[in-house]
Amino acid sequence: MIGRGLERIGRLLLLMGLIPLSTAPAAMASEPILIAHRGASGERPEHTLASYERAIDQGADYVEPDLVLTKDGVLVARHENEISGTTDVADHPAFADRKTTKKIDGVEMAGWFTEDFTLAELRTLHARERLPDLRPANRRFNDLYQIPTFEEILKLVRAKEAETGRRIGLYPETKHPGYFAKIGLPHQAALLDLLGRYGYQSEADPVFIQSFEVGNLKALRAATRLRLIQLVDADGGPADLPGTTYADMLTVQGLSDIAAYADGIGPSAAQIIAPEGPTALVGRAHDAGLQVHVWTLRMENSFLPPQYQRADDPQGRGDFAAWVRAIVAAGVDGLFTDFPGQAKAALEPAR
Repeated sequence: MIGRGLERIGRLLLLMGLIPLSTAPAAMASEPILIAHRGASGERPEHTLASYERAIDQGADYVEPDLVLTKDGVLVARHENEISGTTDVADHPAFADRKTTKKIDGVEMAGWFTEDFTLAELRTLHARERLPDLRPANRRFNDLYQIPTFEEILKLVRAKEAETGRRIGLYPETKHPGYFAKIGLPHQAALLDLLGRYGYQSEADPVFIQSFEVGNLKALRAATRLRLIQLVDADGGPADLPGTTYADMLTVQGLSDIAAYADGIGPSAAQIIAPEGPTALVGRAHDAGLQVHVWTLRMENSFLPPQYQRADDPQGRGDFAAWVRAIVAAGVDGLFTDFPGQAKAALEPAR
């Protein structure tokens, strides 16, 4: 714990300009890690190879694919297993009869679901911008890209490593793992098999596996030494633990319990900096030996705290750089962002 505390102090001194970047230890200078949330999803439709490649080209340390499964058990990258908002599936008459309503983790959803399609069928679809009104420029890329498999993302990362000469991390999220396990499509074996085949097997490898559920992470901990992150939110609780809230999990005892199976937590930005100022969560998590990777930093005013919004910006964007620096000053070890290029520019003095 002493080492962790010294590292936090050192990073704060670095941010204040009191330690020259050239003399900072490598571990300190490389923090916080920059995680491209669904790729560079502020500039390309999310979860496409184009989005991941742009994020890598902009200097992201990790790319984050959300993983769901197809009917034939293939891991593919989508934010949700319901795909009407991120593909052109509604424009395919052949799939009209696949539209249905399901209850996923207690929430009723209507649309088309990946588990009702084989990979070959999904290959006939094309990706579209999920937030077209907020990100109209991304609509020009609609229908250009397919839904990528996790293996294709692994191949892209390997190819970009060969091109750039640097390691590029992977930060997959298992989406609705309890639901998928109940329908006979568990994430674990397919995920670990693919990662193992591409050489990712230990805590030294640049991989974090994340989940909002608990049982999934505990099962993974029993099967792998790859690093695990327990995602948490300001409200609600894990879908697989009714009666348990994320607030319960973020007490001193709760964080100690998380540390028994995970390497860190992934809280929302609002849990790190509340309207009245920084919270004590980062310190409590570090005291428990846990890293803190905060989600999700975006440029648009609608996602920013009031003090960082700009009413006169024609693109509806705020003071993103100041928001990034405020989050970093709170002592986090990593941050998720839809805009890795702009976040990297904001972080440059501190890296």
